[in-house]
Amino acid sequence: MPEQMRQLPLEQLTPLADEVRQFLLQSVGRSSGHFASGLGTVELTVALHYVYNTPFDRVVWDVGHQAYPHKILTGRAERMHTIRQKGGVHPFPWREESEYDTFSVGHSSTSISAALGMAIAADKEALGRKVVAVIGDGAITGGMAFEAMNHAGDIHKDMLVIINDNEMSISENVGALNNHMARIMSGNLYTTIREGGKKVLGHMPPIKELARRAEEHLKGMVVPGTLFEELGFNYIGPIDGHDVEALVSTLGNMRNLKGPQILHIMTKKGKGYQPAEQDPIKYHAVPKFNPEEWKLPKSKPGKPTFSKVFGDWLCDMAAQDPDLVAITPAMSEGSGMVEFSQRYPDKFYDTAIAEQHAVTLAAGFASQGLQPVVAIYSTFLQRAYDQVIHDVGIMNLPVLFAIDRGGLVGADGQTHQGAFDLSFMRCIPNLTIMAPADENECRQMLYTGHKMQSPAAVRYPRGNGMGMPLQDEMTEMAIGKAEIRRQGNSDLAIFSFGTMLSYALDAAEQLDATVVNMRFIKPLDEAMVQQIASQYGQLITVEENAIMGGAGSAVIESMMRQGIAKPVLQLGLPDRFVEQGTQAEMHAELELDGAGIVKQAQRFFGLNAN
Repeated sequence: MPEQMRQLPLEQLTPLADEVRQFLLQSVGRSSGHFASGLGTVELTVALHYVYNTPFDRVVWDVGHQAYPHKILTGRAERMHTIRQKGGVHPFPWREESEYDTFSVGHSSTSISAALGMAIAADKEALGRKVVAVIGDGAITGGMAFEAMNHAGDIHKDMLVIINDNEMSISENVGALNNHMARIMSGNLYTTIREGGKKVLGHMPPIKELARRAEEHLKGMVVPGTLFEELGFNYIGPIDGHDVEALVSTLGNMRNLKGPQILHIMTKKGKGYQPAEQDPIKYHAVPKFNPEEWKLPKSKPGKPTFSKVFGDWLCDMAAQDPDLVAITPAMSEGSGMVEFSQRYPDKFYDTAIAEQHAVTLAAGFASQGLQPVVAIYSTFLQRAYDQVIHDVGIMNLPVLFAIDRGGLVGADGQTHQGAFDLSFMRCIPNLTIMAPADENECRQMLYTGHKMQSPAAVRYPRGNGMGMPLQDEMTEMAIGKAEIRRQGNSDLAIFSFGTMLSYALDAAEQLDATVVNMRFIKPLDEAMVQQIASQYGQLITVEENAIMGGAGSAVIESMMRQGIAKPVLQLGLPDRFVEQGTQAEMHAELELDGAGIVKQAQRFFGLNAN
């Protein structure tokens, strides 16, 4: 625990960091999980807990991929093998799990805003509490980070932002000289001269400007910090993020500095494990593996993932449409766009972690006659909701949203579940929303949406397809038309949305129910709803989205408009944030698999299964 660690002499911190790194290697090898990021922040984590009086002092981790060493050092080492598993350690910092986890995270670029709120609160309570935000060079590209820095620089509260820069390996200038410079620039003498000089020279503008430029030139010999200085921060660095003693010295100096501070450290993702150092993207998140083998296990060939189906469609579509452009907010690997980015670099735009910008960029493209495709996870599309409405929907622009990870995602838990997109998109005028039941339907829907001259969204889940063969030829589907997939002989009918169809068909076999593959959430096939609702006395809707405001609600709204009153059992995600666990585990727990649908139908309608 940190309080015991703070009793150690400084020279024992480097061996401690080595122990943490080895423990991390072995624990992630047993459990699977985020890997390269944590290896890169071991020394920083040790130094932070050594210098700061955590948990009284607040440390906020951005995103949280890099927080595994933090969890190890704060009393969760013995349970690390359960991370990302049902009932196990949470994959990200989680307030309910530990008092050391000051802010629950999972999405990028939130740490500085949260830390500023804590810093203002600390100032009000006046107990000497310190606040630190740790943010990566990728996360700092998000607009929220700059909005927060702009505010923090303006109100001048005491806080430290550590920029963990792992885009490049540690170069020669990030060594002994630079660490020495950081110690000087964070020390009392330099700080006193700097602040005193500002007061003395404040009434002498020409000399003050000369002094400011001289200071910037001094820093510019290392790495320019001018941007952060203009935002109102005192910038120090960069320093070697793997030199734990230099980190302790610099952090110790900076802990008592007044106003907003930035410490820029250079680290290497995957530090201490050569395969991860050489390919940090591949080793960002890993399955269970043996670290001593220095390679990840080969995935078994199987059904293609929906992400691959999308990536292949994107390449095929680009070959025939010169106006296609594709956009992703830093999710090219996860969204299946690597091959496309290599084959069509002039059509590929990675906006970094800037979802709002990605959507409005697409709107700008569409306004000029291009055909943009935005590949984005459901959970990240939440961050660009205003842009979908204001910049795409109102102008009725032909932007296609390829929404990956719709529904439950498994091990990443509450922050990454794609639980809400059908609910929050269904109310947007002009937007067509489709949910494929299998991979071939996904391919045809992507083509259909791309051909539309209005906004469209195709929403598909994480993971493998159903084994449905793909048709090479792409054809436009009839907009808003459902299909009956199974004709039953009972008084029960199931409206199924998306890949829940396989579960619905399983349940229908036991209940002898009719099953409709609805395909479209908007426009809904109201003629099909009228036909089925008039013919059957017991109705079920099944979706992998929040029940509140989701596709099932659309069916009930249609029935009300048509004056049809029948009992409807809505099945979907409950009114809570669904925890981590494999997709299959959570489908079973929430009674959304075939057996669960049968149980819920029996309870609601008093039915007997065959």
